[in-house]
Amino acid sequence: MIPIHHWKTLEARSYLEKVCSRGSQENAEVESEVALILKSVRERGDEAVREFTHQFDGCDRGNFRIDPLEIQQLAGQADPKLRDILRQAKQNIWAFHQHQKENSWNFEAGDGVRLGQRVRALKSVGLYVPGGIAAYPSTVLMNAIPAQIAGVARIVVATPYPQFQANPVVAVVLEELGLEEVYGLGGAQAIGALAYGTTTVPKVDKIVGPGNPFVVEAKKQVFGCVDIDMIAGPSEVVVVADESADPALVAADLMAQAEHDEAAVALAITLSSSLAEAIQTSLTLQIEDLTRQTTIRRALQKYGAILVVRQPEEAIQIVNQVAPEHLELLTKNAEALAAGVDACGAIFFGSDSCESVGDYFAGSNHVLPTGGTARFTSPLGVYDFIKRTNLIKYSRAALLKHHHAIEQFALAEGLDAHAYSIRIRMEKT
Repeated sequence: MIPIHHWKTLEARSYLEKVCSRGSQENAEVESEVALILKSVRERGDEAVREFTHQFDGCDRGNFRIDPLEIQQLAGQADPKLRDILRQAKQNIWAFHQHQKENSWNFEAGDGVRLGQRVRALKSVGLYVPGGIAAYPSTVLMNAIPAQIAGVARIVVATPYPQFQANPVVAVVLEELGLEEVYGLGGAQAIGALAYGTTTVPKVDKIVGPGNPFVVEAKKQVFGCVDIDMIAGPSEVVVVADESADPALVAADLMAQAEHDEAAVALAITLSSSLAEAIQTSLTLQIEDLTRQTTIRRALQKYGAILVVRQPEEAIQIVNQVAPEHLELLTKNAEALAAGVDACGAIFFGSDSCESVGDYFAGSNHVLPTGGTARFTSPLGVYDFIKRTNLIKYSRAALLKHHHAIEQFALAEGLDAHAYSIRIRMEKT
Protein backbone atom coordinates (compact mmCIF):
# COMPACT_ATOMS: atom_id res chain seq x y z
CA MET A 1 0.00 0.00 0.00
CA ILE A 2 2.81 2.44 0.85
CA PRO A 3 6.31 1.81 -0.51
CA ILE A 4 9.56 1.79 1.46
CA HIS A 5 12.57 3.42 -0.21
CA HIS A 6 16.14 3.76 0.97
CA TRP A 7 17.72 7.18 0.71
CA LYS A 8 19.84 7.91 -2.36
CA THR A 9 18.39 5.04 -4.36
CA LEU A 10 16.82 5.68 -7.74
CA GLU A 11 13.35 5.00 -6.28
CA ALA A 12 13.84 7.56 -3.51
CA ARG A 13 15.08 10.22 -5.92
CA SER A 14 12.19 9.55 -8.29
CA TYR A 15 9.67 9.84 -5.46
CA LEU A 16 11.07 13.17 -4.23
CA GLU A 17 11.16 14.59 -7.75
CA LYS A 18 7.46 13.72 -8.12
CA VAL A 19 6.56 15.34 -4.80
CA CYS A 20 8.66 18.45 -5.36
CA SER A 21 7.29 19.06 -8.86
CA ARG A 22 3.64 19.17 -7.82
CA GLY A 23 3.62 22.95 -7.39
CA SER A 24 4.54 23.49 -11.05
CA GLN A 25 1.78 21.34 -12.47
CA GLU A 26 -0.85 23.14 -14.53
CA ASN A 27 -4.24 22.15 -15.88
CA ALA A 28 -4.99 23.97 -19.12
CA GLU A 29 -8.61 22.79 -19.15
CA VAL A 30 -9.29 24.17 -15.66
CA GLU A 31 -7.49 27.43 -16.49
CA SER A 32 -9.56 27.92 -19.62
CA GLU A 33 -12.90 27.12 -17.97
CA VAL A 34 -12.19 29.39 -15.01
CA ALA A 35 -11.13 32.23 -17.31
CA LEU A 36 -14.48 32.00 -19.12
CA ILE A 37 -16.41 31.97 -15.83
CA LEU A 38 -14.54 35.01 -14.51
CA LYS A 39 -14.96 36.91 -17.78
CA SER A 40 -18.68 36.25 -17.72
CA VAL A 41 -19.00 37.35 -14.07
CA ARG A 42 -16.99 40.50 -14.76
CA GLU A 43 -19.16 41.40 -17.75
CA ARG A 44 -22.62 40.22 -16.66
CA GLY A 45 -22.44 40.31 -12.87
CA ASP A 46 -25.31 38.74 -10.94
CA GLU A 47 -26.86 37.21 -14.06
CA ALA A 48 -23.73 35.15 -14.72
CA VAL A 49 -23.31 34.25 -11.05
CA ARG A 50 -26.89 33.01 -10.94
CA GLU A 51 -26.42 30.89 -14.07
CA PHE A 52 -23.23 29.25 -12.85
CA THR A 53 -24.69 28.64 -9.39
CA HIS A 54 -27.61 26.80 -10.99
CA GLN A 55 -25.28 24.87 -13.30
CA PHE A 56 -22.72 23.74 -10.70
CA ASP A 57 -24.64 23.72 -7.42
CA GLY A 58 -28.17 23.04 -8.66
CA CYS A 59 -29.26 26.01 -6.61
CA ASP A 60 -31.71 28.78 -7.59
CA ARG A 61 -32.08 31.55 -5.03
CA GLY A 62 -33.49 34.98 -5.65
CA ASN A 63 -31.11 36.56 -3.15
CA PHE A 64 -27.53 35.36 -2.82
CA ARG A 65 -27.18 36.76 0.68
CA ILE A 66 -28.13 34.47 3.55
CA ASP A 67 -30.36 36.17 6.10
CA PRO A 68 -28.69 36.51 9.54
CA LEU A 69 -31.88 35.06 11.03
CA GLU A 70 -31.40 31.91 8.94
CA ILE A 71 -27.83 31.64 10.21
CA GLN A 72 -29.09 31.98 13.78
CA GLN A 73 -31.84 29.40 13.32
CA LEU A 74 -29.49 26.90 11.67
CA ALA A 75 -26.87 27.39 14.37
CA GLY A 76 -29.51 26.63 16.97
CA GLN A 77 -29.79 23.08 15.62
CA ALA A 78 -26.19 22.25 16.57
CA ASP A 79 -25.23 20.18 19.59
CA PRO A 80 -24.54 22.57 22.52
CA LYS A 81 -21.49 20.49 23.46
CA LEU A 82 -20.03 21.02 20.01
CA ARG A 83 -20.66 24.75 20.35
CA ASP A 84 -18.63 24.71 23.59
CA ILE A 85 -15.76 22.95 21.79
CA LEU A 86 -15.82 25.47 18.94
CA ARG A 87 -15.91 28.32 21.45
CA GLN A 88 -12.80 26.96 23.21
CA ALA A 89 -11.02 26.59 19.88
CA LYS A 90 -11.94 30.18 19.09
CA GLN A 91 -10.39 31.35 22.36
CA ASN A 92 -7.18 29.40 21.70
CA ILE A 93 -6.86 30.75 18.16
CA TRP A 94 -7.56 34.27 19.36
CA ALA A 95 -4.89 34.01 22.09
CA PHE A 96 -2.24 32.81 19.64
CA HIS A 97 -2.89 35.50 17.04
CA GLN A 98 -2.97 38.36 19.52
CA HIS A 99 0.82 38.07 19.59
CA GLN A 100 1.04 38.90 15.89
CA LYS A 101 -0.34 42.42 16.09
CA GLU A 102 1.83 45.13 14.55
CA ASN A 103 1.97 48.81 15.42
CA SER A 104 2.84 51.92 13.50
CA TRP A 105 6.28 53.37 14.22
CA ASN A 106 8.53 56.33 13.42
CA PHE A 107 11.95 57.67 14.33
CA GLU A 108 14.01 60.84 14.06
CA ALA A 109 16.75 60.36 11.44
CA GLY A 110 18.63 63.60 12.11
CA ASP A 111 18.58 67.07 10.49
CA GLY A 112 14.87 67.32 11.23
CA VAL A 113 13.97 64.23 9.19
CA ARG A 114 11.24 61.96 10.50
CA LEU A 115 10.64 58.55 8.93
CA GLY A 116 8.22 55.79 9.80
CA GLN A 117 5.54 53.37 8.79
CA ARG A 118 1.80 53.48 9.33
CA VAL A 119 0.03 50.16 9.88
CA ARG A 120 -3.68 49.92 9.15
CA ALA A 121 -6.11 47.08 8.56
CA LEU A 122 -7.52 46.23 5.15
CA LYS A 123 -11.00 47.63 4.64
CA SER A 124 -12.66 44.44 3.38
CA VAL A 125 -11.83 40.74 3.09
CA GLY A 126 -13.70 37.90 1.41
CA LEU A 127 -13.51 34.48 3.07
CA TYR A 128 -14.30 31.45 0.93
CA VAL A 129 -15.53 28.41 2.85
CA PRO A 130 -15.63 25.29 0.65
CA GLY A 131 -18.52 22.86 0.42
CA GLY A 132 -17.65 19.35 -0.69
CA ILE A 133 -18.32 16.25 1.39
CA ALA A 134 -17.27 17.79 4.71
CA ALA A 135 -18.05 20.91 6.76
CA TYR A 136 -15.26 23.37 7.52
CA PRO A 137 -15.90 25.45 10.65
CA SER A 138 -12.14 25.46 11.23
CA THR A 139 -11.70 27.36 7.95
CA VAL A 140 -13.90 30.16 9.26
CA LEU A 141 -12.07 30.34 12.59
CA MET A 142 -8.56 30.26 11.12
CA ASN A 143 -9.25 32.91 8.48
CA ALA A 144 -11.67 35.25 10.21
CA ILE A 145 -10.02 35.57 13.63
CA PRO A 146 -6.70 37.01 12.37
CA ALA A 147 -8.69 39.44 10.21
CA GLN A 148 -10.75 40.53 13.20
CA ILE A 149 -7.67 41.02 15.37
CA ALA A 150 -6.10 43.08 12.58
CA GLY A 151 -9.20 45.29 12.63
CA VAL A 152 -10.74 44.50 9.23
CA ALA A 153 -14.04 46.35 9.17
CA ARG A 154 -15.87 44.16 6.65
CA ILE A 155 -15.47 40.40 6.50
CA VAL A 156 -17.57 38.73 3.82
CA VAL A 157 -18.16 34.97 3.71
CA ALA A 158 -19.01 33.00 0.56
CA THR A 159 -19.94 29.33 0.80
CA PRO A 160 -22.02 26.95 -1.37
CA TYR A 161 -25.59 27.21 -0.12
CA PRO A 162 -26.66 23.53 -0.33
CA GLN A 163 -23.77 22.37 1.87
CA PHE A 164 -24.21 25.31 4.23
CA GLN A 165 -27.86 24.47 4.73
CA ALA A 166 -27.15 20.77 5.26
CA ASN A 167 -24.85 21.16 8.28
CA PRO A 168 -25.30 23.67 11.13
CA VAL A 169 -21.69 23.64 12.32
CA VAL A 170 -20.46 26.44 10.01
CA ALA A 171 -23.45 28.56 11.05
CA VAL A 172 -22.41 28.13 14.69
CA VAL A 173 -18.98 29.62 14.01
CA LEU A 174 -20.44 32.46 11.96
CA GLU A 175 -22.72 33.31 14.85
CA GLU A 176 -19.93 33.04 17.43
CA LEU A 177 -17.73 35.40 15.42
CA GLY A 178 -20.54 37.82 14.58
CA LEU A 179 -20.17 37.36 10.82
CA GLU A 180 -23.43 38.36 9.16
CA GLU A 181 -22.52 39.25 5.57
CA VAL A 182 -22.70 35.73 4.17
CA TYR A 183 -23.46 34.74 0.57
CA GLY A 184 -24.63 31.30 -0.52
CA LEU A 185 -22.20 31.13 -3.43
CA GLY A 186 -19.50 28.66 -4.32
CA GLY A 187 -16.95 27.90 -7.01
CA ALA A 188 -15.10 30.21 -9.37
CA GLN A 189 -18.20 32.36 -9.74
CA ALA A 190 -18.05 33.22 -6.03
CA ILE A 191 -14.41 34.26 -6.36
CA GLY A 192 -15.32 36.39 -9.38
CA ALA A 193 -18.16 38.08 -7.52
CA LEU A 194 -15.90 38.91 -4.57
CA ALA A 195 -13.08 40.16 -6.80
CA TYR A 196 -15.04 42.25 -9.30
CA GLY A 197 -18.19 43.03 -7.37
CA THR A 198 -21.76 42.70 -8.62
CA THR A 199 -24.98 44.56 -7.91
CA THR A 200 -25.66 42.33 -4.90
CA VAL A 201 -22.10 41.34 -3.88
CA PRO A 202 -19.85 44.37 -3.21
CA LYS A 203 -16.22 43.70 -4.08
CA VAL A 204 -13.53 43.13 -1.46
CA ASP A 205 -9.84 43.98 -1.21
CA LYS A 206 -8.53 40.48 -0.46
CA ILE A 207 -9.78 36.90 -0.81
CA VAL A 208 -8.71 34.11 1.53
CA GLY A 209 -9.73 30.52 2.12
CA PRO A 210 -9.26 27.11 0.48
CA GLY A 211 -11.23 25.43 -2.28
CA ASN A 212 -11.25 22.93 -5.10
CA PRO A 213 -8.98 23.34 -8.17
CA PHE A 214 -11.48 25.72 -9.80
CA VAL A 215 -11.53 27.98 -6.75
CA VAL A 216 -7.73 27.91 -6.46
CA GLU A 217 -7.35 28.74 -10.15
CA ALA A 218 -9.91 31.55 -9.85
CA LYS A 219 -7.98 33.09 -6.97
CA LYS A 220 -4.82 32.85 -9.03
CA GLN A 221 -6.45 34.63 -11.98
CA VAL A 222 -8.02 37.48 -9.98
CA PHE A 223 -4.78 38.22 -8.12
CA GLY A 224 -3.81 41.78 -8.97
CA CYS A 225 -7.40 42.94 -9.04
CA VAL A 226 -7.50 41.85 -5.41
CA ASP A 227 -4.95 40.35 -3.07
CA ILE A 228 -5.13 36.69 -2.08
CA ASP A 229 -3.69 34.68 0.79
CA MET A 230 -1.79 32.01 -1.17
CA ILE A 231 -2.08 29.47 -3.97
CA ALA A 232 -2.87 26.40 -1.91
CA GLY A 233 -2.35 22.89 -3.23
CA PRO A 234 -3.02 19.44 -1.78
CA SER A 235 -2.04 19.00 1.86
CA GLU A 236 1.27 17.50 3.04
CA VAL A 237 2.84 15.94 6.11
CA VAL A 238 6.35 14.68 6.74
CA VAL A 239 6.83 12.60 9.89
CA VAL A 240 10.43 12.10 11.03
CA ALA A 241 10.58 9.16 13.45
CA ASP A 242 13.43 7.44 15.30
CA GLU A 243 13.47 4.23 17.34
CA SER A 244 11.61 5.97 20.18
CA ALA A 245 8.52 6.49 18.01
CA ASP A 246 5.44 4.29 18.13
CA PRO A 247 4.85 2.99 14.57
CA ALA A 248 1.10 2.96 15.18
CA LEU A 249 1.15 6.72 15.83
CA VAL A 250 3.22 7.39 12.73
CA ALA A 251 0.78 5.33 10.68
CA ALA A 252 -2.21 7.14 12.18
CA ASP A 253 -0.76 10.55 11.36
CA LEU A 254 0.03 9.55 7.78
CA MET A 255 -3.57 8.43 7.32
CA ALA A 256 -4.93 11.61 8.91
CA GLN A 257 -3.16 13.54 6.19
CA ALA A 258 -4.01 11.15 3.37
CA GLU A 259 -7.77 11.33 4.02
CA HIS A 260 -7.83 14.97 2.85
CA ASP A 261 -7.27 14.23 -0.80
CA GLU A 262 -5.98 11.58 -3.19
CA ALA A 263 -3.18 14.01 -4.05
CA ALA A 264 -2.12 14.56 -0.42
CA VAL A 265 1.50 13.82 0.47
CA ALA A 266 2.07 11.50 3.45
CA LEU A 267 5.78 10.83 3.97
CA ALA A 268 7.55 9.15 6.87
CA ILE A 269 11.32 9.34 7.27
CA THR A 270 12.95 6.83 9.60
CA LEU A 271 16.42 5.77 10.69
CA SER A 272 15.49 2.10 10.82
CA SER A 273 14.33 -0.46 8.26
CA SER A 274 12.53 -2.38 11.00
CA LEU A 275 10.62 0.74 12.04
CA ALA A 276 9.70 1.39 8.40
CA GLU A 277 8.29 -2.13 8.10
CA ALA A 278 6.39 -1.73 11.38
CA ILE A 279 4.80 1.50 10.10
CA GLN A 280 3.85 -0.23 6.87
CA THR A 281 2.24 -3.11 8.78
CA SER A 282 0.41 -0.75 11.11
CA LEU A 283 -1.04 1.15 8.16
CA THR A 284 -2.43 -2.06 6.72
CA LEU A 285 -4.12 -2.94 10.02
CA GLN A 286 -5.48 0.47 11.01
CA ILE A 287 -6.90 1.55 7.69
CA GLU A 288 -9.65 -1.06 7.86
CA ASP A 289 -11.38 0.92 10.63
CA LEU A 290 -11.59 4.23 8.72
CA THR A 291 -14.52 5.48 6.67
CA ARG A 292 -12.37 7.29 4.08
CA GLN A 293 -10.07 4.38 3.45
CA THR A 294 -10.51 4.52 -0.34
CA THR A 295 -9.15 8.07 -0.45
CA ILE A 296 -6.39 7.17 2.01
CA ARG A 297 -5.27 4.15 -0.02
CA ARG A 298 -5.10 6.14 -3.23
CA ALA A 299 -3.19 8.98 -1.60
CA LEU A 300 -0.67 6.61 -0.04
CA GLN A 301 -0.20 4.84 -3.37
CA LYS A 302 0.25 8.07 -5.32
CA TYR A 303 2.22 10.33 -2.98
CA GLY A 304 2.94 8.25 0.11
CA ALA A 305 6.30 6.73 1.04
CA ILE A 306 8.53 5.67 3.90
CA LEU A 307 12.13 6.73 3.37
CA VAL A 308 14.89 5.04 5.34
CA VAL A 309 17.93 7.25 5.99
CA ARG A 310 21.22 6.62 7.77
CA GLN A 311 21.67 9.91 9.64
CA PRO A 312 19.33 12.52 11.14
CA GLU A 313 21.01 15.13 8.94
CA GLU A 314 19.75 13.27 5.87
CA ALA A 315 16.21 13.46 7.23
CA ILE A 316 16.47 17.23 7.60
CA GLN A 317 17.97 17.50 4.14
CA ILE A 318 14.87 15.80 2.74
CA VAL A 319 12.56 18.01 4.82
CA ASN A 320 14.17 21.17 3.46
CA GLN A 321 13.95 19.81 -0.06
CA VAL A 322 10.23 19.00 0.23
CA ALA A 323 9.42 22.14 2.31
CA PRO A 324 6.26 20.46 3.65
CA GLU A 325 3.13 22.06 4.98
CA HIS A 326 3.34 20.04 8.22
CA LEU A 327 6.39 18.51 9.86
CA GLU A 328 6.09 16.12 12.81
CA LEU A 329 9.24 15.27 14.77
CA LEU A 330 8.62 12.04 16.68
CA THR A 331 12.19 11.79 17.91
CA LYS A 332 14.10 11.95 21.17
CA ASN A 333 15.95 15.13 20.17
CA ALA A 334 13.14 16.95 18.38
CA GLU A 335 14.15 20.45 19.52
CA ALA A 336 17.73 20.05 18.31
CA LEU A 337 16.59 18.48 15.06
CA ALA A 338 14.20 21.37 14.38
CA ALA A 339 17.06 23.85 14.48
CA GLY A 340 18.20 22.60 11.08
CA VAL A 341 14.78 22.98 9.44
CA ASP A 342 14.63 25.98 7.12
CA ALA A 343 11.45 25.33 5.16
CA CYS A 344 8.09 24.10 6.44
CA GLY A 345 4.76 25.57 7.42
CA ALA A 346 4.51 24.23 10.97
CA ILE A 347 6.62 22.00 13.21
CA PHE A 348 4.99 19.60 15.68
CA PHE A 349 7.22 18.39 18.51
CA GLY A 350 6.79 14.94 20.03
CA SER A 351 4.15 12.24 19.92
CA ASP A 352 1.49 14.34 21.70
CA SER A 353 1.73 17.17 19.17
CA CYS A 354 0.06 15.54 16.19
CA GLU A 355 -1.15 17.57 13.25
CA SER A 356 -4.81 17.24 14.29
CA VAL A 357 -4.01 19.27 17.41
CA GLY A 358 -2.83 22.14 15.24
CA ASP A 359 -5.61 21.77 12.71
CA TYR A 360 -8.34 22.35 15.25
CA PHE A 361 -7.44 23.34 18.73
CA ALA A 362 -3.92 24.46 19.71
CA GLY A 363 -4.49 27.97 18.38
CA SER A 364 -1.78 28.24 15.74
CA ASN A 365 -3.09 28.84 12.24
CA HIS A 366 -3.64 25.81 10.04
CA VAL A 367 -3.58 27.80 6.80
CA LEU A 368 -0.06 26.85 5.77
CA PRO A 369 2.04 27.00 2.58
CA THR A 370 1.96 23.90 0.38
CA GLY A 371 3.69 22.66 -2.76
CA GLY A 372 7.15 23.69 -1.59
CA THR A 373 6.15 27.33 -1.10
CA ALA A 374 7.16 27.13 2.57
CA ARG A 375 10.59 28.08 1.22
CA PHE A 376 9.31 31.65 0.92
CA THR A 377 5.77 31.82 2.38
CA SER A 378 4.53 32.00 5.97
CA PRO A 379 1.40 30.67 7.67
CA LEU A 380 -1.66 32.88 7.50
CA GLY A 381 -1.68 35.47 10.27
CA VAL A 382 -2.75 38.91 11.43
CA TYR A 383 0.01 40.38 9.26
CA ASP A 384 -1.86 39.19 6.16
CA PHE A 385 -4.76 41.53 6.90
CA ILE A 386 -2.86 44.78 7.28
CA LYS A 387 -1.18 47.16 4.89
CA ARG A 388 1.85 49.29 5.61
CA THR A 389 2.38 52.84 4.39
CA ASN A 390 5.81 54.45 4.49
CA LEU A 391 5.96 57.95 6.00
CA ILE A 392 8.62 60.49 4.94
CA LYS A 393 8.96 63.98 6.33
CA TYR A 394 12.16 65.62 4.99
CA SER A 395 13.41 68.94 6.32
CA ARG A 396 14.83 71.93 4.45
CA ALA A 397 18.14 71.40 6.26
CA ALA A 398 18.35 67.78 5.13
CA LEU A 399 17.47 68.67 1.53
CA LEU A 400 20.14 71.37 1.44
CA LYS A 401 22.64 68.86 2.80
CA HIS A 402 21.86 66.02 0.42
CA HIS A 403 20.39 67.56 -2.74
CA HIS A 404 23.54 67.07 -4.82
CA ALA A 405 23.74 63.35 -3.94
CA ILE A 406 20.07 62.83 -4.80
CA GLU A 407 20.45 64.64 -8.14
CA GLN A 408 23.49 62.57 -9.08
CA PHE A 409 21.70 59.35 -8.12
CA ALA A 410 18.78 60.28 -10.39
CA LEU A 411 21.06 61.19 -13.29
CA ALA A 412 22.93 57.91 -12.89
CA GLU A 413 19.61 56.19 -13.66
CA GLY A 414 19.00 58.47 -16.65
CA LEU A 415 16.00 60.14 -15.03
CA ASP A 416 16.70 63.84 -15.39
CA ALA A 417 13.15 64.88 -14.42
CA HIS A 418 13.79 63.30 -11.03
CA ALA A 419 16.97 65.34 -10.72
CA TYR A 420 15.16 68.47 -11.88
CA SER A 421 12.48 68.06 -9.18
CA ILE A 422 15.31 68.40 -6.65
CA ARG A 423 17.21 71.16 -8.48
CA ILE A 424 14.17 73.44 -8.85
CA ARG A 425 13.75 73.39 -5.08
CA MET A 426 17.34 74.50 -4.68
CA GLU A 427 16.87 77.27 -7.23
CA LYS A 428 13.90 78.59 -5.25
CA THR A 429 15.88 78.63 -2.02
